[in-house]
Amino acid sequence: MSEKKVTLTKADRLAVARRHQFLQGSWNYERMQNGGWCFAMIPAIKKLYADSKEEQIAALKRHLEFYNTHPYLSAPVIGVTLAMEESRANGAEIDDQAIQGIKVGMMGPLAGVGDPVFWFTIRPILGALGASLALSGSILGPIIFFVVWNVIRWAFLWYTQEAGYKAGENIANDLGGGMMGKITEGASILGMFIIGALVQRWVSISFTPVVSRVTQSEGAYIDWDSLPEGTDGIKQALTMYDSIGSTALDKTKVTTLQQNLDSLIPGLVALLLTLGIAKLLKKKVSPIVIILCLFGIGILGRVIHLL
Repeated sequence: MSEKKVTLTKADRLAVARRHQFLQGSWNYERMQNGGWCFAMIPAIKKLYADSKEEQIAALKRHLEFYNTHPYLSAPVIGVTLAMEESRANGAEIDDQAIQGIKVGMMGPLAGVGDPVFWFTIRPILGALGASLALSGSILGPIIFFVVWNVIRWAFLWYTQEAGYKAGENIANDLGGGMMGKITEGASILGMFIIGALVQRWVSISFTPVVSRVTQSEGAYIDWDSLPEGTDGIKQALTMYDSIGSTALDKTKVTTLQQNLDSLIPGLVALLLTLGIAKLLKKKVSPIVIILCLFGIGILGRVIHLL
């Protein structure tokens, strides 16, 4: 070991952060993310143990132990690990068990935070916003989703890694309270609120059976045969349509089952369908099975003139 104090520069830590983006690139069923973790640590290991090939090999081996957490929330863990490896390289009494213990102690509580924050909140919000703009023909749709998402992702990876590096091993103590639980609960509530607001917009169900047919009185519909010719007739028809609505188009007013449901609670069926699918997913029913069933129900409903 070199007697000169060795320090990881910002360039070294950036190299680790860039590699850390590929944490799951060699995911395996035995030790899960250990390959990606070790790959990310290589620039730091080469810098900290530049004078000893044996210490580099030993460092690689201890970072090939089991590791698994959310790929983004792994950033503060690797920051703390960098600080511990730096202290060890400079003579501190830090053994392999201490480093592995910090990793295991942090990866557990952090793993539960990533999904509700990133997969169930930030990503759906950006995706819904981008899709809405794209449907209206705006190029900002894909830009907002891909660019903004990656800016958020990279900023979070870098700044939380730096926070972990500066806090060192003391950061583990901050995870012992209820902070993680509160963050998870708040993110879950926000995610459910956003998804609930999008149900009416994205889930469309229409029951086509006719409930009633009523012949409208004269003046309640557009009598196309008696309209003046030319622009005057068009103007009169548009005026009646604007004042009466879509029922002015035909002499017979047709009311469907869907119109009755919408008059009671708009979007009720879409909400019930969403809640039903959520319950099936909670019971571990395969999403592929659910999708195939929805296809089947849709086709059958069309054939029997229900949908």
